[in-house]
Parts: sequence; C-alpha cells; structure tokens
Amino acid sequence: MTQNLADTTRPTTACAALGGGSRGWWRDAVIYQVYPRSFADANGDGMGDLPGVRSRLPYLRDLGVDAVWLSPFYASPQADAGYDVADYRAVDPMFGTLLDADGLIRDAHALGLRIIVDLVPNHSSDQHEWFQRALREGPGSALRERYHFRPGNGVDGELPPNDWESIFGGPAWTRTTDPDGTRGDWYLHLFAPEQPDFNWDSPAVADEFRSILRFWLDMGVDGFRVDVAHGLVKAPGLPDLGSHDQLKLLGNDVMPFFDQDGVHEIYRAWRRILDEYPGERIAVAEAWTPTVERTANYVRPDELHQAFNFQYLGTAWDAAELRAVIDSSLAAMRPVDAPATWVLSNHDVTRHATRFANPPGGTQIRTPGDRELGLRRARAATLLMLALPGSAYLYQGEELGLPDVTDLPDEVRQDPSFFRASGQDGFRDGCRVPIPWSGSTAPFGFGPSEGGPSWLPQPAEWAALSVEAQTGDPASTLELYRAALAVRRERPELGAGSSVEWLRAPQGVLAFRREGFVCLVNTTGEPVAHPTHGRLLLASAGTVEPGLLAPDSTSWWAV
Repeated sequence: MTQNLADTTRPTTACAALGGGSRGWWRDAVIYQVYPRSFADANGDGMGDLPGVRSRLPYLRDLGVDAVWLSPFYASPQADAGYDVADYRAVDPMFGTLLDADGLIRDAHALGLRIIVDLVPNHSSDQHEWFQRALREGPGSALRERYHFRPGNGVDGELPPNDWESIFGGPAWTRTTDPDGTRGDWYLHLFAPEQPDFNWDSPAVADEFRSILRFWLDMGVDGFRVDVAHGLVKAPGLPDLGSHDQLKLLGNDVMPFFDQDGVHEIYRAWRRILDEYPGERIAVAEAWTPTVERTANYVRPDELHQAFNFQYLGTAWDAAELRAVIDSSLAAMRPVDAPATWVLSNHDVTRHATRFANPPGGTQIRTPGDRELGLRRARAATLLMLALPGSAYLYQGEELGLPDVTDLPDEVRQDPSFFRASGQDGFRDGCRVPIPWSGSTAPFGFGPSEGGPSWLPQPAEWAALSVEAQTGDPASTLELYRAALAVRRERPELGAGSSVEWLRAPQGVLAFRREGFVCLVNTTGEPVAHPTHGRLLLASAGTVEPGLLAPDSTSWWAV
C-alpha cells in the first residue's frame, strides 16, 4: 500500500518557512478540488476518471497547490454524481479501480502533493447492501435500525412521519413496500430518495465508518472532506419543524436535522483515529451552520481540523461586507486555535466569475451577466483570498477564469434536483462542465481524441480559455494563479497567523498589512487614489497610473 507522505512532502507556505511544521501543514495549505468526472478522461468514454486525474498531477504540482481534494469516486449508481455511495471501499468502474486509486496516491506523494478524499457519512445509496437487505427482510430487520425507518401518520400510515422537506424538493420521506406487497414504513432522505439517511444512533453505523476511515488511511490518503458534516445526528423523536419552504431557513437557525450538538462526539472519535496515523492526517467539515461561531465548534482541538467558510463564499463583492466576514471568521477561529478557510467556488455553487458578473443574488445564478466584469472581480477576489491567514480552497477550472455554463439545454442536465419541484436550485451542472486543456475543438483535451464525447457539452469559446491557450500569456488568469501561488509559497506571511492589520482606506477599498506585506483591494468600478506601499509584487489588473488603484482589482506589495 501507499506510504504516507510524512517526510517527503514539499514545504508548505508558512509552516515550513517559519519552522512551524509541528503546527500542521494544513493550517495554511492551498487545496485544489478535483471533480473527477469533469477533470480528465483517460479512456475516451466522455467521463473523467482516476487515470485521467493521475496523468494531470504534474499540472497541479506546477500550479503550486499543496493538496488535492477528490470528489467521490466510490461505487455508486450515480443518482447524485457519486454522493450516493453503494460501496465505500470500492472504486466505481466508470472512474477506474482500487489499483488506479493507489497509483494516484503514490504519484501524488512522489510529486509532493497530498490527497484528500470525500467521505459521505450522512447517507448511503439505496443500492447499498444494508439498505437492500433492510427492504428485503421487512419490518423487524436489524438492518432497519441503521437507517431512519418510521411508520407513517394518518389512518393507514399514508402520510409521512413528519413535515421535514428534502433539500432536493418534496417530502424528506419515501414509503416502502413490504416483502408481501403491502404498503410499509417510510424512510428518511434529506436529499434524493436514492440517498437514505443513516441512523447514527446505531452502533453499527459508527463502527462501519471507523472501519472505512482506517481503510483509506491505510491506503495512504492524507485526509477526508466530510460531506454534510452537520447532518449526521437528528433531534430525538424527529420532531416536526412546523413550517414549509424549509430551504429558506437553512443556514439561519439550528434545524432538527442539521447542526445538532450530538455530531461532535462522532468527530471526537474520528479525531482519535486520525491522530493514530503519522503525517498529520486531517478531516475537513462541510458544515452549513447559522453562524461562524457554530462552525468553530466543528474545529475544536479534539475534533476536525478545518471547516469550509460558507459565509465567506456567499459574500458579495463589497468592501464593507468582505471586511465584516473576514473579521468575524478570524475571530471565531481564534478561541479554538483553528485556521480560517477561504473558498470562492465549488461543485455546488455558481462559479465566482459568473456570480460577480451579476448583481448580488446568492450562490446560484442563472444568467451570464457581464463576463468581463465578472472575470475582473474574480481575479481580484482570488488575490484577496490568497492573502488572508489560513487555508484556501480552489475549484478546478477557476484558475482558467471559467464562467458557469448558464445555457445548457434541459435535455443534457443531470443534477437530480433539476428534476424535482421546489428543491435546491437544480442548476449545478453549469459549474461541472469538463474543463478545457488544449486544442481548438471540443472536448479540448479533456479526452484523448479530438471531437470525442464529454458528459456535459463545453462551449466553443472555451478554446481560448484552455490550459494550452493561457500558458505563457502573462495577462492570462492561469499565469496570475501560478504567480500568486509562487509568491504565497515564497512569502510565509500570506498564509500564516490569525489576524490582519487594517489600514485606513477610501470607501470601497480594503487595505491590510501582514508582516512585510500589504494587500490593497478596490471593489469599486472606478480608479481610486491610494498611496502605494513599497514594491509591487503582483496585481490582478494593470495599473491605471501611479497612485491609483485600478477598478475591481487587488494588488500585493512588499514593504
């Protein structure tokens, strides 16, 4: 099996340069999310795969990231793009084999890259052996204790057990048919019906996931991104919520099915397992919580290592709003001695080059907006994010300045929530279109042959955005990312610490100092006069003239 990276990794930005390796490589790491089905297709079937990812690892090493997070590649019916897992210890044939996973981990480690894999502990696939046996064996089966099976309400049990709604729309319950053909109990699924929720009150569930953690840690992975980390524990008795349009309440309050305090004991047990392994293995929470203070509960010293900062991801391109969320994020993490994390895009939200091209309106945008404006702001937002203390996450293709594909035909969409009324927006396919690597014709090097298939169609204009087209062009977004990550690696103050020193600045401008470094951000659409600071290191846009900050730009200065 793969040996752990331990002593062979490249030094990360702050920890190595400051002699702080014992503080954790992950505290200032830049982590790149790979969505396997859309990254690189090695066998030409139109679907990205692990051999494709493996072949592109040198690109990620040269980009300058520290670790790669892989979205799920487990055996799955793919009802929700792999987040419906049928076997947590097997690779789905569409992505390759366990040997491919092992080879990928080995190659990544040889290149100085760490590997983080997705873990999906809130729910399984309805094709998971446990769930299938529970259905076959009927009421009284011990397997039913591992999920949330409940009798229905009403005269004949025809109504769901409570009023919870699925994140993907409709009730969060589906009724089963018993082996004798009669209508039976209902089962809980906070997402698609093909994703029944585990019952974490069952000791068998806890035992199974401790075993799954060890399986992949023994394979050599360096950590886990924990999907729906806030959802594992449900309130006792599964009480009614008492309202409809429950999606509008998410992120605003503690729900009976989200962010229950009981999840923290689970993560304390996981932390003990992670700490048994050499090389500082980590876990990262995808935890949607009402406040950053509640997010901080997931990263207390004996729990997980990081948590995604969704409050930052959802912040508009506005100086006052950005400063407020930066301050609150850093303040929330200090008492638990955890690093803040910063992220602008992922596989579930509209790419920030498109979000910033439109008026503020959440993280799901259906219109292309002003693409030139969106790219200008996206480049500036990236330099701001990479200048903040803590760890940063990049989503594949953002280094190319890719926009969302907002005009995909309905017939090619595959997001399960697209097909369900009143659920999650359903337009996540737009940020999942395969990325362009080279050439002038689709699939732009995504697969091995020109004109070959890709599981979602790529816009023709992406030829100009490919890795090949942007490499060597000093004005390209790709070269901006490469330069920014090189500077971040050379200057440890960019990722280190837990605070920033704000400087006086005109309205619409952010200015802060780190040790030996100043970051200036103009969030307005006009040039703004501001004194320069020392020597210019990098800028997201060309200078207008000395003493003026370009519109919607960020600049880094050595002082």
